[in-house]
Amino acid sequence: MYVAALAGNSILICVILSQPSLHEPMYIFLSMLASTDVLLSTSTMPKALANFWLSSTHISFDGCLTQMFFIHFLFVAESAVLLAMAFDRYVAICSPLRYATILTSTAIGKIVAATLARSFIIMFPSIFLLKRLHYCRVNIIAHTFCEHMGIARLSCSDISINIWYGLAAALLSTGLDIILIAVSYVHILQALFHLSSQDAQSKALSTCGSHICVILLFYIPALFSVFAYRFGGRHIPRYVHILLANLYVVIPPMLNPVIYGVRTKQILEGAKQMFSNLVKESK
Repeated sequence: MYVAALAGNSILICVILSQPSLHEPMYIFLSMLASTDVLLSTSTMPKALANFWLSSTHISFDGCLTQMFFIHFLFVAESAVLLAMAFDRYVAICSPLRYATILTSTAIGKIVAATLARSFIIMFPSIFLLKRLHYCRVNIIAHTFCEHMGIARLSCSDISINIWYGLAAALLSTGLDIILIAVSYVHILQALFHLSSQDAQSKALSTCGSHICVILLFYIPALFSVFAYRFGGRHIPRYVHILLANLYVVIPPMLNPVIYGVRTKQILEGAKQMFSNLVKESK
């Protein structure tokens, strides 16, 4: 699955970069999503595979904190990218005449900068919240990668601050993103039902359907894992935590290129054009 995620997202990024017809905000955001998927799965799966195949189960405390930071940083960044994609669809469908003036290259650059800055600001304090704890128990994490609460539960100190900070960070970043995405799609659906052209309706619904599939794949296992880790630790089996946590870092990156490649005609045509150009150049 990890290899499929790498291959699929790499091909998707190459198709978007190589085809001038795809240099539009919608596809730029899609390439950002693919890039985040590659980094998110790469921050977890190589070490997890080393654990299973090579029995390399050791990781330093600083290495664990580094992995934890990048996992959560990329998760928050991917959530912001999904919000940007929802905003793109909202502007394209609800204000099509203003699309080119709203989503300019400058605006996209500001969205990218805001995405990275927000992710860093939200996740950087978690490093110090973990470093302040006193660790005197068994230093074995029952997980395939390092998570904030997984590390905090190794401590014999009071971790209530870590629990509430993690919950607040999730609600103020991912939770807020979900609300804004939902509001965007309420307005999008209202606008779609007022379109007179059936062809325009079906085309818009196809594009939005792909985005909704990606959103559900990403948020459902991730949010269940986040809340179950904090409030259901004694009632939900440990293997369920591990399974769901691995699902949201592997399954969406693997399926996103398939969803967009199959459902988006422009991506399919761009892929065919890219590969035909490669064949011509090799002759």
